[in-house]
Amino acid sequence: MTPPPQPTTRNRARDYVRRALPSPGTALFGALLWGVAMGASALVNLLLGDWETPAKVRFVSLLFAAGGALAFPVGLFAARLVSLGRHWEVALAAAFICLLVATIAFTGGLFALQYRSYYAEWHAPAFTITWVFEFVYTSLTALYQFVVLGIRLYFPLGFIALAVASVWFARQQR
Repeated sequence: MTPPPQPTTRNRARDYVRRALPSPGTALFGALLWGVAMGASALVNLLLGDWETPAKVRFVSLLFAAGGALAFPVGLFAARLVSLGRHWEVALAAAFICLLVATIAFTGGLFALQYRSYYAEWHAPAFTITWVFEFVYTSLTALYQFVVLGIRLYFPLGFIALAVASVWFARQQR
């Protein structure tokens, strides 16, 4: 009698990834909640700083909310992928880092797209060598400005939301 076939590495990896996927309900509800929290964090900071015009405050707050909403499912999946089957401390750290990185990356990316669309009027025709350089340098400049000026809008409310979400995640992984 021959032993049953062992699962292939590909099947094990696929099963591991499948187990790390959050449920659609958790991803959707979490994205809405995370987006609201990140938008509220930016809104409070901008209002307390008596920033620009109400229209610009709304726009930046919505940008932060959209970045948070897009980032949550990705950050949650990454955190689950890293912490699957590990202790709660690993889950806490994974959630903290993955949600932090995903939120900053998505919001910074949206900021760079908006920044690029503003300056596109003065750039060379699309898909030329000059345009590629302008696109890359404009995007890098936007990301730099976001890191220097935008990340502060996450403090203190966004940081508190990150801590709460990380604890929630670690408790779910037990």
